[in-house]
Amino acid sequence: MTNDDRRLSTTRLGTDGPEVGVQGLGCMGMSFAYGPTDADEARATLERALELGVTLYDTADAYGEGENERFLSPFFKAHRDEVVVATKFALAIPPDEPTRRIIRNDAPYIRQAVEASLKRLDLDVIDLYYMHRRDVNVPIEDTVGVMADLVREGKVKQLGLSEVTGPELRAAQAVHPIAAVQSEWSLFSRDIEAAVVPAARELGVTLVPYSPLGRGFLTGSFTNADQDLTEGDFRRTQPRFTGENATTNAALLAPIRTVAEAHGASLGQIALAWVQQQATVHDLPVVPIPGTRKRSRIEENAAATTITLTDEDLALLTPIAAKVAGPRYADMRFASAGRE
Repeated sequence: MTNDDRRLSTTRLGTDGPEVGVQGLGCMGMSFAYGPTDADEARATLERALELGVTLYDTADAYGEGENERFLSPFFKAHRDEVVVATKFALAIPPDEPTRRIIRNDAPYIRQAVEASLKRLDLDVIDLYYMHRRDVNVPIEDTVGVMADLVREGKVKQLGLSEVTGPELRAAQAVHPIAAVQSEWSLFSRDIEAAVVPAARELGVTLVPYSPLGRGFLTGSFTNADQDLTEGDFRRTQPRFTGENATTNAALLAPIRTVAEAHGASLGQIALAWVQQQATVHDLPVVPIPGTRKRSRIEENAAATTITLTDEDLALLTPIAAKVAGPRYADMRFASAGRE
């Protein structure tokens, strides 16, 4: 289906946000975290995504210390009325430790961060502004209060939160409407279904799953990060993709392969179709943001939105998450599951 140019169907961000394609694009890997990249192909991928109806583009100030925002800026400016620009704040670099990240949710930092992102993006307003990670030492009501001021000041249109718990989402919503919650959600990572998804459904918040392809592991493109990925690739630091965990988890792809063969699809398409179908399963808008740097992958990913999994398929796929070896991150304190 790589030559199928049917545009994606759409859904809404939050209760009064913009209509976006039911699949977005995670742009981090275009210039950060996943090893060497081809800038020209990445730019062509952005254009191809838009042709297919992908309208939500996700970045963050922490991706390459702002370099990802700079890279994306010309594309956003060329298509300003067609795209929804999402970026994030919270991962700050201590002046004396340039390789370290600390989480900041305080008002002075948020104001500094939004101005810096607007400058790098060369935009007048950010469509969707996320709190990237939660600083538990700052009341979330205070953080969202500052973010709400940015909306009133015209610097930001919609607010989002990333890796928050169900109670944190409810507390935030009491201060200002939240359009989207971004958290990891995939066949390998389903912890948000316990509390975050029910809260989002109740409050009218759209779920934006990141890493719906398990950072590429669910596509079968690598089986052991230490052996298969280049030095500097972020995935070499993640427990699920190295050592015995990687061996255990690679074996879990077998049922995905079975379903893929039945549909004449790739492993990645089945993994994405499962995430897309959670919109129906849980009765709320779901806009996954798989990341890629290649036009062929954009076409493959978009085609996954046309796949409907059967009850038999779901019976094979549902048990996978409970068998996954290793946590999502080496330190889970900054993920919602570590605080629920």
